[in-house]
Amino acid sequence: MVTIARSDDLAMVGANGGGWCGPRGTAQPLDPRNAPTAPWAALGTISDDGLTTAFDEDSESFTGWGQSAPFRTVITSSVRTLQFTLWETRRPIVRSIMFRQPLAALDPDVDGIVTFAESATVTPDRRSWIFDIYDGDLWERIYIPEGEVTDRGDDSAKQDEMRGFELTVTAYPDAANNTLYRAYLAPELYEVNS
Repeated sequence: MVTIARSDDLAMVGANGGGWCGPRGTAQPLDPRNAPTAPWAALGTISDDGLTTAFDEDSESFTGWGQSAPFRTVITSSVRTLQFTLWETRRPIVRSIMFRQPLAALDPDVDGIVTFAESATVTPDRRSWIFDIYDGDLWERIYIPEGEVTDRGDDSAKQDEMRGFELTVTAYPDAANNTLYRAYLAPELYEVNS
């Protein structure tokens, strides 16, 4: 009988995590094990649905004359989105993202009141994003140098539900033509190769 290699150290549950947002082009920390600092702003509590990275790809297949199987397939579109729900709806950075407002526009007046208007004209609001996923000592970091909220869920205030801002961020290519950067602590070589 064939021995099947298995190692629970190579499996990961997205048991915990966090996110940060910064101005467009904000560099990630040099060491991905370090928490981001200013100008990065913490997004606070993310709902228990966690973080979903979606892969939306289109392709075109080419079948040779007289053949029934494709000779070649070309990816014609490849979009990465990240979906999550932010529960700390009174956090300034969360309001800034949800309502497409500059963070400075959410400074309170002398009476502690914040007022702003939502424009009927949507202007691009690209920012940098970091998301960390944790499972005990295991971790993975996702850095998006240029991402924009391209879908917002309804803002529902109900007695029997936590109010949250459901967001989808689309990752755009940076100057190096990369949309996402990933970092994680590599497993021991013997675990991978055994």
